[in-house]
Amino acid sequence: MKSARLASLDAFRGFTIAAMLLVNNPGDWDHLYSQLAHAKWNGWTFTDWIFPFFLFIGGISMAFSLGRQADAGADKGALLHKLFKRAALIFLIGLLLNLFPQFDLSTVRIPGVLQRIALCTALAAPLVVYFTWRQLIAWIVGLLAFYSAAMLLVPVPDAHGVVGAGVLEPGRDFGSWLDRQFLGGHMWAAARTWDPEGLFTTIPALCSQLIGVLTGRWLLAPRNKAGQTVWMQLAGLAFLLAGAMLDVVLMPINKCLWSVSYCLLMSGWALLMFSVFYWLLDANPSRWLRARAQSAMLFFTIYGMNALFLFALSGLVAKTLMFTQVAGTGDAPRSLGAVLYAPLEALPLQPEAASLLHALLFNAAMFAIAWFMWRRRWFVKV
Repeated sequence: MKSARLASLDAFRGFTIAAMLLVNNPGDWDHLYSQLAHAKWNGWTFTDWIFPFFLFIGGISMAFSLGRQADAGADKGALLHKLFKRAALIFLIGLLLNLFPQFDLSTVRIPGVLQRIALCTALAAPLVVYFTWRQLIAWIVGLLAFYSAAMLLVPVPDAHGVVGAGVLEPGRDFGSWLDRQFLGGHMWAAARTWDPEGLFTTIPALCSQLIGVLTGRWLLAPRNKAGQTVWMQLAGLAFLLAGAMLDVVLMPINKCLWSVSYCLLMSGWALLMFSVFYWLLDANPSRWLRARAQSAMLFFTIYGMNALFLFALSGLVAKTLMFTQVAGTGDAPRSLGAVLYAPLEALPLQPEAASLLHALLFNAAMFAIAWFMWRRRWFVKV
């Protein structure tokens, strides 16, 4: 098995974290270009690419790391212990980010992006360690079928006690009901009755990661790299078609529900996007073109080398700017973030453009930190 590090995976991870920083840090949440906000419910935007891409990347990384360790004769039990420990640490980091700055355990939101990544890693670990690629496909199909059956067929009461089956509206689906039973007042504050990173919708999110695992195993096999690129693109197109069809006949494309159509559609986009990075940085037969592509994408590679650290740091900085109060005009204090954004807001720009400019400047500040760490060879691993 091949086990060399993929330049394309680092760059694709960097592209994803850069996109995440862009959409998570506007100057004004009330003024966003449509593609820089999540779809309000059904449908999808550029922003809805980002989380599935992280899980897809995590799946490829699992396949490669486990492949190297298996080649070295590592014990499967030890591998599982290491993966569970990593998942627990990622979950804890996500929970601490949710606790900051109030540190109120009675109301803290338990789910979150890092928490879902941790759960997917922990759930995927035994499947990746003990099952073949054919069995993983069976697991994906079975999990998506189970999820669909529960969401469409099991009658549950909504937050007001109205019972219904297959009601895929905010707070009225099976997954939301389950979250209310187990998470209570520890869900997303903007909704309270449901959570976009809830427990049950982690099942199809896990399938997004397992599709990444299958992709990693495909890349590890001794095959022609150009052929691998073509097959990834064909698989990506097939997933796009399947997602679009299921959007019509089964469940709408919906990020909050992580519907089956959303899972497959986003996996298709992940395969197509990653195949471009793979061809340019790893599979291109021209050494000169690969070198030029690696130079052109160095920005993303630098981001990708410390993705988890930058995710956590950006969250801490954003919350600090939001909750730090400074003297404002008159008697009303203003957040530090609002004070820093005021000069941009005063520019002769459309509100959406000013908000985007803030996000770009925030991204630039995070990149400066990433570049400094890269130059110093500081890589934070979990």
